[in-house]
Amino acid sequence: MHSALFESVASQICSLELVCRVLTVRSSPNRLFLMKLLFWSQPLVVQVFMLLGVTLLLLAPVSRQLARTHKSIISLQPPWTTVFEGETVTLTCKGFPFYSQQKTKWYLGKEITRETLANTLKVRESGDYRCQAQGSSLSSPVHLVFSSGDYVVLRCRAKEEVTPNTIYKDDNVLAFLKKSSDVHIPRASLKDNGEYRCTGHKRGCCSVSSNRVEIQVQELFSRPVLRASSSQPISGSPVTLTCETQLSLERSDAQLQFRFFRYGQTLGSGWSRSPNLEIATMWSEDSGFYRCKAATVNHSIISDSLGSWIQVQISMSLPVLTLSPKDALNFEGTNVTLHCETQGYSQGTSYQFYHEHVLLKHKSARSANGESISFLLTEEHSGNYYCTANSGRGPQGSKAVRLSVTVPVSRPVLTFGSVEDLNFEGAKATLHCEAQRGSLPILYQFYHEDVVLGSRSAHSAGGVVINFSVTAKHSGNYYCTADNGRGPQRSKAVKLFITVPVSRPVLTLSSPEALTFEGATVTLHCEVQKGSPRILYQFYHEDVPLGSSSTPSVGGVSFSFSLTAGHSGNYYCTADNGFGPQRSEAVSLFVTVPVSRPILTLRVPRAQAVVGDLLELRCEALRGSPPILYQFYHDDVTLGSNSAPSGGEASFNVSLTAEHSGNYSCEANNGLIAQHSDTVSLSVIVPVSRPILTIRAPRAQAVVGDLLELHCEALRGSSPILYLFYHEDVTLGKISALSGGGASFNLSLTTEHSGIYSCEADNGLEAQRSETVTLKVAVLVSRPVLTFRVPKPQAVVGDLLELHCEVLRGSPPILYWFYYEDVTLGNSSAPSGGGASFNLSLTAEHSGNYSCEADNGLGARRSEAVTLYITGLTGNRSGSVATGVTGGLLSMAGLAAGALLLYCWLSRKADRKPASDPSRSPSDSDSQQPTYRNVPAWAELQPVYSNVNPRREDVVYSEVRSIQKKKKKKHAAASDPGQLRNKGSPVIYSEVKVASIPAARSPLCVSSAPHG
Repeated sequence: MHSALFESVASQICSLELVCRVLTVRSSPNRLFLMKLLFWSQPLVVQVFMLLGVTLLLLAPVSRQLARTHKSIISLQPPWTTVFEGETVTLTCKGFPFYSQQKTKWYLGKEITRETLANTLKVRESGDYRCQAQGSSLSSPVHLVFSSGDYVVLRCRAKEEVTPNTIYKDDNVLAFLKKSSDVHIPRASLKDNGEYRCTGHKRGCCSVSSNRVEIQVQELFSRPVLRASSSQPISGSPVTLTCETQLSLERSDAQLQFRFFRYGQTLGSGWSRSPNLEIATMWSEDSGFYRCKAATVNHSIISDSLGSWIQVQISMSLPVLTLSPKDALNFEGTNVTLHCETQGYSQGTSYQFYHEHVLLKHKSARSANGESISFLLTEEHSGNYYCTANSGRGPQGSKAVRLSVTVPVSRPVLTFGSVEDLNFEGAKATLHCEAQRGSLPILYQFYHEDVVLGSRSAHSAGGVVINFSVTAKHSGNYYCTADNGRGPQRSKAVKLFITVPVSRPVLTLSSPEALTFEGATVTLHCEVQKGSPRILYQFYHEDVPLGSSSTPSVGGVSFSFSLTAGHSGNYYCTADNGFGPQRSEAVSLFVTVPVSRPILTLRVPRAQAVVGDLLELRCEALRGSPPILYQFYHDDVTLGSNSAPSGGEASFNVSLTAEHSGNYSCEANNGLIAQHSDTVSLSVIVPVSRPILTIRAPRAQAVVGDLLELHCEALRGSSPILYLFYHEDVTLGKISALSGGGASFNLSLTTEHSGIYSCEADNGLEAQRSETVTLKVAVLVSRPVLTFRVPKPQAVVGDLLELHCEVLRGSPPILYWFYYEDVTLGNSSAPSGGGASFNLSLTAEHSGNYSCEADNGLGARRSEAVTLYITGLTGNRSGSVATGVTGGLLSMAGLAAGALLLYCWLSRKADRKPASDPSRSPSDSDSQQPTYRNVPAWAELQPVYSNVNPRREDVVYSEVRSIQKKKKKKHAAASDPGQLRNKGSPVIYSEVKVASIPAARSPLCVSSAPHG
């Protein structure tokens, strides 16, 4: 491709996107680039030159610009005027307005190459391109033109093997290209006009040069010219100063600012976008030289106008017009003089005289006394006169002076408007009175049979009129008079005869007391108050004719008929004497029918009435004359009433509450008889409120075995109500309450009954759930078991005795108390349940009865007493002595235990009371005989003492359990003797069926175990 030059106005290159960007970011320079490319004849040697950036300035149009046809604008994308071979350039054509849909014609040279609906065209060929948008003229060819103040960037581009090094202007070095191939011109001006080219070095060859590109910088706007609305204003008058300039066609949308000066002093507020400056009042001292300045918004370009001289003139007073002589103005033929004079005389003042805006004469002043004109009066000289004075600054007018030449009136003429239409009453009559000659004003008066009807004054020719509505009294003679101060003149009389149309008739009904009876005779009478005879009367029932009658004289007529039920309705009559019928007002006639027994209907929005629903009571009597008054009752108490003016039904609404259950009825009454409907029963269901769950136990803390009552109650709600009881959301049961008061559900408590409880109430509308209630079931402690633990088979002085107390059942925490002969030794707590121990260093005084007590806050339980015997021997004796002593003691203990058991059994059998627990009930006793079994040899046992009866059974076991060396200690609870016997356990059991023993019995009966 050969090198090509696309010529374009620089301001036309901006794309639509860039314009929007400039509008948004006003302060940043927006650059647009153009480029020229030179293709050499050698292959692959192409030099590209001149990327030119243009800062777009958006300036408001300047006032008083010359109207002209807008050219189309062509732009390039990419914005280069020269491109590489094979590249595509998009041409964009903008018309006015810029953003309207338009057809576009494209030119290559002078030929039309294409016509498109869009405003863009992609090209690959070289040449001079132009475009023409619809509604705009042909664009200029694409060439490079810049406006003063634009930001220009020169860029030298080349292919890879060429290195740009220098840019020239008019063959003079402009800049050397080192790191960048750009040269920037921040503000283009006229001095930047010229031809530009760049040179470079081709690798391994030689120096090469680009083609030349010419830059032309145009002025953004012409030098401003100051214009004044008046160069010689009158003192005290306003003046408008205008600073006129012309923007270049390509930058017609640029905005300028203006400033005005007088003798170098700024006028107004300084710089302004308006090219006008209003000076409200100019005085003589404001005369002087004025000038203005125009500048771009950023003041990068400022231009001054030439000075203009403004001379303020001293004002001349308004002229005054006088008439003379004044006393002769009413006479025709009198000579009258008009004199016009003004203050502030200046030579060359001219005067003009006018009569009703018609020029009479023009005269130039010869002295400061003004000028005069004279003429003889005729009738035509009546009217307004004024004069003007002009000293070269425009004419000044005087106030008008009126001149009246009086002429006596002639005899007036009276006429009626449209006489043929005035022969009936109610017509609009127009009387017109006019004197053909006479000076104005003229006073006209109108008469009827010498009685004044009215008067009018005429200030212009044509006479006057009066209007009135004709009645029968207006028949007779009419005339008028005219007077302008020289005596009245009377017209001829005119006679008028009035025919009276009928007035609106009045219809009356006779025998009103009989109107409620069918078969009664009623008479309709129709009559007019005025109207010329003959008059025709007609009678109507609901627009249906009943009959007619005529009368030749004033008076009415009547029409009679027998009443039936169908005669209820509206009646009227008409009267007509030839001028059109007149209709009476309607009269209503009611043949009243007694109401039938009404029917009451209840309507609710659902099958069952619920509190809050809107109940509609609808009452209807199928027969009866309206109006019907309906009253509504609830249990014979009036709720309200409603009327049916046209018959039919009536309704009454009630917002339901619980009290609205009951019987409803209604009553219909049309003034003859009242009828009562049958009663209708309504039951209003109240939705249940949220129930309240109450837990009732026999004590403050629920205990296993207690009877627990769950009581659920909804304070509001219609019965029956179904109550459901839940434990941990598991249904326990349900109970229906046929009346109020709630429902209860009983439980015998176990440990599993601890947890969350709730209940639900449902009466068929919407179930309501109570709040949850948490219950904790406590377990009473069982009777504790006291166990002795000593380090040796026989407790001796100095040993450490461990008292261990434990219950098999009971809710923690448990507090254990330890007693010696009912004297408190101490206590110990088991926070998590189980047993507790108490240690004691033995002395000889510690022999005796021991017991313990367990308490978890629900009730204390005391263990059986356990007897401990302490010997004084130390534990270090050895040999056969210890063995012999031990054997002897065991033998004695065995005999003593047998005797003691027999004694305790006999005592219990006699008294039927517990042997060691006063709190035990009689049911704990048993009369069975004791049995003894499984009693091994005593010699080899290491004893542990306990007295076990945790469940208050009627058997007391005294257990001595042998603990062998290096074996764990057995639990001291009651054991099954049979099981121990079968296993060969080394335990001695003394089983005693307990009989009743007096409370004061010896403590020896408490324990039946032998003691060593």
